[in-house]
Amino acid sequence: MTSHRQTPEAVTPVASDDSARATTRRARREQQSRTQQQAAQDVPSAGSGARAQRDAFAAAAEALNFTGEQQRVESVQAPQPSRAARRRADEPARPGLFHKPVRRFVAAAASVTAVGAVALMAFGTSIPMATAAFFAPSPVATEAAAADEAIGDASADAKTQLQGFVAGEDVQAAEMAPVEGYEASTITKIGQADGISTSGAFFQNDVSADIQYPFAVGTSMSSPFGFRWGRMHEGVDFTPGEGAPIQAIADGVVRTATEAGGAYGVNVYIDHVIDGKTVTSHYAHMQYGSLKVVEGQKVEVGDVIGNTGNTGRSYGAHLHFEIRYNGTAVDPLPWLSEHAGTHYSDDEEAQVQQQELDLLGVDFSAE
Repeated sequence: MTSHRQTPEAVTPVASDDSARATTRRARREQQSRTQQQAAQDVPSAGSGARAQRDAFAAAAEALNFTGEQQRVESVQAPQPSRAARRRADEPARPGLFHKPVRRFVAAAASVTAVGAVALMAFGTSIPMATAAFFAPSPVATEAAAADEAIGDASADAKTQLQGFVAGEDVQAAEMAPVEGYEASTITKIGQADGISTSGAFFQNDVSADIQYPFAVGTSMSSPFGFRWGRMHEGVDFTPGEGAPIQAIADGVVRTATEAGGAYGVNVYIDHVIDGKTVTSHYAHMQYGSLKVVEGQKVEVGDVIGNTGNTGRSYGAHLHFEIRYNGTAVDPLPWLSEHAGTHYSDDEEAQVQQQELDLLGVDFSAE
């Protein structure tokens, strides 16, 4: 039988409260001390490796001139702009000479111009070759030209050999019938008559005829026969120019020649016998002092009776010309177209002279 020895329990004396708290603090401090010692043993000591790292950092800092102190940077103030610069800055920006659309247009136009110039250069260089190829004479044309040249040379030789035409012995020149009272140079002189404008001439006058126009050469007209400005214009207005000589249209007798003609100004009436009837020709608006005839004077065809003027109711130099039968005016242009250029035969002339003696009381055969 096994006997059991009982171990007497330790008897802890009961201490007072102050002793207990002191003991507890000492135990806590001892425990902290052991913990710190254990932690210190776990941390490796700074050996040669740590010292090597610190030496490398120091070398780098020295190379970079790093002292660990922060440098003080003083602020630098910018220079203040002048008053003129501030004024220019305050002014609104002016637009450039060319706006963007204009610049684009100019650039496009320049491009088109350049392309056109290149095209023209290419076209110009190709034209001479094309022209030469197109107009190059063919062999047939060359042969034809050579043949024509040969014919021309032959014709030239023939012309040099024949210098004129030789008429036969039996050929006679035709006789020219002279016009009585006129020389060969008369028409030339009349055609060069001073003061008669032939610009716009609508008729030709036959200076050898027994009945003629009131001017030796053709001239122009401004107003015809008929109603004008609300009233009847009883004649035709010839416009040969100021001072142009006016002639009698046929043989006759001056009925009136005056410078006091009222609306007609300086004017002349001449009676003629034509187709067996008395016909009166009237010439108005002549120049003052230009009258070459007097009342009752016998005149022949072509005699100058005065000069073209602007007297009376007139608005420019002209001849107002009328043809009247028993005081009644007829259109002068159809009458002149029918009668001017008439040539009397000897028998007709004798008959007219007898009628002039009977109707006018003047004998033209006595001359």
